[in-house]
Amino acid sequence: MNTSFVNDAKVMSKGQVTIPHNVREILGVEIGDRVTFIVEGNTVRVVNSMAYAIEKFQSQMKGEAQKAGLMSEEDIADWITKSRREGA
Repeated sequence: MNTSFVNDAKVMSKGQVTIPHNVREILGVEIGDRVTFIVEGNTVRVVNSMAYAIEKFQSQMKGEAQKAGLMSEEDIADWITKSRREGA
């Protein structure tokens, strides 16, 4: 599907807007999912809330594995194994 297009929607009396089907598909949102509005000046982006939360978390955690000495998948697997043993 082409991800570069223009679409519009009507604002209803309570400020509600129906997100067009093709936009929902691209965002990966379904009934009951949440979206996040990111306002930058006079521009608003609508993003899938779950994807946005994961993106923010990854950004905040950047470099933390390296600081902890976890440099490879094997290091991480060893750390998980050790943590499980300590928790038992």
